Amino acid sequence: MALLNFKRKSEDGKTTSPEMEAFLKGYSIEVMPRTAAKVEDFRVLLPEGTRVYIAHIEGTPIEDMVATAKRIKGEGYDVMPHFPARIIKDKATLENWISMYQGEADVKQALLLAGGVANPHGDFSDSMQLLDTGLFDKAGFTNLHVAGHPEPNMDIDPDGGRANTYAALDWKLEFSKRTDADMALATQFCFEAEPVIEWANTLKERGMTLPIHIGIAGPAKLQTMIKFAIACGVGPSLKVLQKRAKDVSKLLLPHEPTEVLAGLAAHKAANPDFNIEKVHFFPLGGIKTNANWAIENGGASTQPAAPQSTSV
Repeated sequence: MALLNFKRKSEDGKTTSPEMEAFLKGYSIEVMPRTAAKVEDFRVLLPEGTRVYIAHIEGTPIEDMVATAKRIKGEGYDVMPHFPARIIKDKATLENWISMYQGEADVKQALLLAGGVANPHGDFSDSMQLLDTGLFDKAGFTNLHVAGHPEPNMDIDPDGGRANTYAALDWKLEFSKRTDADMALATQFCFEAEPVIEWANTLKERGMTLPIHIGIAGPAKLQTMIKFAIACGVGPSLKVLQKRAKDVSKLLLPHEPTEVLAGLAAHKAANPDFNIEKVHFFPLGGIKTNANWAIENGGASTQPAAPQSTSV
């Protein structure tokens, strides 16, 4: 039976569907120290309680990461800094980072991933080795997220398959049974709903019970989107952008995530046990642009903690 989809207008006149409002509730967003510095006050952009991931790019001093975490935590948000295995020299360095984050910003959440560098700087090459140190449990972390890959990842499976990816997911699932932290899969950004749904269903069939936080690229110029997609190794779904790019008039227009999110939201509404639980935004066109898009399209669930009477 088809779901009834009664859309309603938000305060600014935009039409919001109940499916989209429900799906965007509790979304998270990713920042870097340099992008966060451009935001005067996150409270006029993000809903209360939003989880803010802080990406750690190679070369960024840990002091800048900790200062950013402290600032955002001070504005009332949960912070989840990245711990990229390949740029962490050794166990002592990892323990020091954890101590700094907790001492300065009371951090209790982390995203563990291999990282974007080809050659490890030290003892670690993947997130499983970080988890296996036991340091995050020792420090009382409450949430540990690890990477999910809706599309084949050539860094993990050079042959374009899934064998190594699935083996890593199986290991992480087993680890989740012996840690006190809540775990979830946070994915790279995607542009099409159907392949994501198929991938999520496949994981469920294989016995994966960790919830999925699906990566979505926020509004950005199509040229910017394609550049990031290529740099991040987004493969098959890149064809969605390339097809749009054939119309030269659209190259400078913003590409918005409305279509992919509408598809996922409708599927979630029709299948409440669907294992994608949250949306994680990559604000490729800027934090303010992404937050304002969410405000305009997410109804009550995406309204900022301290809304302003005029647009930000």
